[in-house]
Amino acid sequence: MVGTDVRCLAVCQDELVIRMLDEILLPGFEVEFIVDNRPLSRRLHEAGVTVTLGDPRRTETWLKADIGPSTCVIIEDNGRRNPRKLLEAVRDAGAALIYVLAVGAVPTGKRAEELRDEFPDVVHLSMSELFGGPLLTEFSRSLTRARVQQYQRYFSDAERVLIMLHNDPDPDALASGLALRNVLRRTKATAIIGAMQGVTRPENLRMVNLLDIHVEPVTIESLKEYDRLAMVDVQPHYFGDAIDRIDLVIDHHPEQPGYTAVFKDIRPDYGSTSTILTEHLRAVDANISERTATAMLYAIKSDTLFFNRQTNRVDLEAFSYLYPLADAALIRKMEGSEITLERLEYVLKAHRGGVLADQVFCAFLGPSPREDFIPYVADFFLQVEDVKWTIVAGVVGDSLVVSVRNLGYTKNAGEFVRRYFSNIGSAGGHRAMAKAVVPMRAFREKFGDPSGEEIGAKLQALAHEFLAHDGMREVRSPKSEVRSESEEVKSR
Repeated sequence: MVGTDVRCLAVCQDELVIRMLDEILLPGFEVEFIVDNRPLSRRLHEAGVTVTLGDPRRTETWLKADIGPSTCVIIEDNGRRNPRKLLEAVRDAGAALIYVLAVGAVPTGKRAEELRDEFPDVVHLSMSELFGGPLLTEFSRSLTRARVQQYQRYFSDAERVLIMLHNDPDPDALASGLALRNVLRRTKATAIIGAMQGVTRPENLRMVNLLDIHVEPVTIESLKEYDRLAMVDVQPHYFGDAIDRIDLVIDHHPEQPGYTAVFKDIRPDYGSTSTILTEHLRAVDANISERTATAMLYAIKSDTLFFNRQTNRVDLEAFSYLYPLADAALIRKMEGSEITLERLEYVLKAHRGGVLADQVFCAFLGPSPREDFIPYVADFFLQVEDVKWTIVAGVVGDSLVVSVRNLGYTKNAGEFVRRYFSNIGSAGGHRAMAKAVVPMRAFREKFGDPSGEEIGAKLQALAHEFLAHDGMREVRSPKSEVRSESEEVKSR
């Protein structure tokens, strides 16, 4: 998706075209016009248009404009002046994303063919195409294509690549691993998909088995065995201080500090990481296999709760693109394992011991053999009538795991766990979903030594304290009034 930090330089001879482009491209781009007419430059400046006076047929003019390989360049061709010298100058200055905009008497025949032969990487557009959005779409795709080609070149000389997932990877992480392997043009022998803790949840195990996805167990010590390290659907902060440098990060969660990366593509306004990677694959016209398309389609569907949670226009576009490439019957089989007797036992336990007060449901499940029971119960009770928040906790090993859910338009779940638990454990998430993992020793030191029933009551008290800052008005606000943010760290 094009961000406001994308820069565009345009050379136009007609004032009307300049003003139209300025209207169309703002605010999606930082737009600057280069003109060689001083009176026109003065008029545009007085009208608030960003303009530079200079001769665009001279390479130094473009160098002074600080052009870069990711700068979009638009050159108007009105049929009166051959743009060849201008194209040569801008290409010599290092531009890679060049567009010729045909206006009025569009050059046809031999001259147009000569331009295409001499400048094969230049994209030709007509003025009429500006009004339907193709220009912005084409710019965005070109930027993504340039970015992906950088990844491919950087990873091309590596013998072994590790694509690292978060612990107990979910569908989005698994699908993103397959997709990035495809993006990097690697095989399963040269690009290993790995995680420190493997897949345990029934629906994810079903996905792994049906799609034959192998997740290699890795450790911090084993990372040095790989020539390049990439992460998808997760960032290095997730692993504490163990990883402070990485080659590539692709994620849809909010960007976190504390590490350096050669390449980063982090888009928290996207509903899934698979959506980002769909754009990457499309930008380089990659062949997406049925297996990868099925995994990615299932991931987008899963991460957005079939578009009932944080969803972007691009998520819908990715879903529509992948749907005819995927095996819909296989997706139905993967979805069929959600409910198990074990999970129902924990739902019943929460029902017996949980408390619903002021639209907030809290429950303590006690010891749990697997972490995934806790977010499952939190998701389950969010479907109950009059429930706007669920806070469910359980003890896994020697840690208290807290899963928080809300309907996505109330106060921020991630802010809740960070406020109360980040100083004694790990805590994070988004508006609709969040999670904290706290050593029981640290929990007792901060909150005393509550019994199981008292832990549930304590969580209920913390929730009401958190929500009381603005009363329960936000909890009861209609869904249409407040736009939801990105979903959480997927119950990691």
